[in-house]
Amino acid sequence: MPWLILAALLWVGVHVGIAGTALRGAIVARIGEGAFRGAFSALSLLAIVLLVRAWGAAETAPLWFAPNGLRWALALLMLPAFVLFVAAFRRNPTAVGGEVMLGAEATGIQRVTRHPMLWSFALWALVHLLGNGDTAAVVFFGAFLVTALAGMPSIDAKLARRAPEAWARLSATTSILPFGAIAAGRNRLVLREIGWVPVVVGIVAWAAMLHFHRGLFGVPAVLMGS
Repeated sequence: MPWLILAALLWVGVHVGIAGTALRGAIVARIGEGAFRGAFSALSLLAIVLLVRAWGAAETAPLWFAPNGLRWALALLMLPAFVLFVAAFRRNPTAVGGEVMLGAEATGIQRVTRHPMLWSFALWALVHLLGNGDTAAVVFFGAFLVTALAGMPSIDAKLARRAPEAWARLSATTSILPFGAIAAGRNRLVLREIGWVPVVVGIVAWAAMLHFHRGLFGVPAVLMGS
């Protein structure tokens, strides 16, 4: 468990302590944006490899046992996570390299939330943290949950520093919280802009994961017949 905690701290530190902070700007000023992205990607890869290996080797103890009713609810919660993940690849100014679209009008999934990719990761982490209910899972999936949730305001702050006028236009009509801007009357839901591809691909991927979860990870997503 100590190695898992250290690996989790490294993962969170790399993404929360560097990305989107003044330290990132200082590093970029010294080595350049391209070199920074290369080094950051390499460090992220190292961190996730260490985290996965430490999780596999860690001793763990149960904290709670998720009843199958909760497991079904968690499985259903993964459906929007898959849809958000797929939708995030289209016209996403908050994604890596998407800054060129920052000044454009928010459309599609951006009307729902300006961080669809991070919300997909946050939902995935929360579902698996609650579904596993052991100490190692809390540390492992908790690291991803913290990174995803903290990453949203961190990315916002980075974009606001880089392009304040374009950021002001985007933030005025979008929100971190899904449907927040729509509920506040600052935007509206336009389903045709999201399109059928994210929904269909998300549903197919979700159904496939339910079916193959035991074969891929050794445990079923839900207990059939319970």
